Amino acid sequence: MRDLHTLPKAHLHVHLESTIRPHTLTDLAQRHHITIPSVPPEGYPGFRAFADRGTLVRSCLRHPEDFTRITSEYLADAAADGIRYAELTLSSGSHTERLGADVLPAVIAALEANQHDITARLILDHSRRRPTTRLATMIDTALRHPDTVVAIGVAGDEAHPIAPFATLLADARAAGLRMVHHAGEMTGPHSIAEALTLGAADRIGHATTTDTPTLHLLREHGAAVEVCASSNLALRSITHLDQHPLPRLIDAGIPLSINLDIPDVLGTTLTAEYTRLRDHYHWDDHTIAAIATTAIDSSFAPDDVKARVRADLTAWITETSATTGTTGCDTSHQTPRRWST
Repeated sequence: MRDLHTLPKAHLHVHLESTIRPHTLTDLAQRHHITIPSVPPEGYPGFRAFADRGTLVRSCLRHPEDFTRITSEYLADAAADGIRYAELTLSSGSHTERLGADVLPAVIAALEANQHDITARLILDHSRRRPTTRLATMIDTALRHPDTVVAIGVAGDEAHPIAPFATLLADARAAGLRMVHHAGEMTGPHSIAEALTLGAADRIGHATTTDTPTLHLLREHGAAVEVCASSNLALRSITHLDQHPLPRLIDAGIPLSINLDIPDVLGTTLTAEYTRLRDHYHWDDHTIAAIATTAIDSSFAPDDVKARVRADLTAWITETSATTGTTGCDTSHQTPRRWST
């Protein structure tokens, strides 16, 4: 079996705050006298328990240098894991309200100082539970940073609909922003339909409840799906990989990518996630390369970055011998967790 560290990968659904290294989280939590609960070995009983832990993790990030630090550390870790392009989701509006200052410049500073073989851009997300005024501010922020912020989206508790934000999202789309919404993670296909129609989504995060009409709608809108299988297991939106719609999405020709979403909860790497899915679904190298190619194709990367990653993927699939020996990727700070497969 080939070593998938060498696979050139795009990572399109990952929350920056959740990329925090365990020892960095411990350092910041101790500094601010915050206790972070352990991740339940059986996964979370519901979205609220997961979200509450996430709130505590974010509360450890209190200064601009904290955001510069976690961004720089993610870039180093991702590059070592074979990730060539990433789109990091950042809840900038939430942090700005919490800290009374815009943290985006601190993140951008880390991206600009990046010396690793990886290109990264940002997606700003807005909680469905928050007012439209915050979304309007976030859109203005995104439009001021067109070289760094490639998209916006709504996320969070899907009991709160997208409909109240539809006009603002349409205006943002008209201004040139792309749309990436979380949908179909904890609720039914109606959430995906709403994200596609009212939210004009280019991509859907999760989509674990894909039925036949939804597959047709995804094709009709040309939307890609960001698959986050281990995250879905951890949050119990699925209980077994055999229930995941991933094979059905592939069979239906829906473009998709493989992602971690919440790496601090999962304690794993994107290479490990590709490997886990390869082993479970019995994918060959050509299937893996096709998925990785679709990921970069459905990204918002600059054309030159897309061309470079595609060329590297072509070289990867044409290699005749498996990579052996050590990879040089330091994952000693990570402890993979395994929920039911």
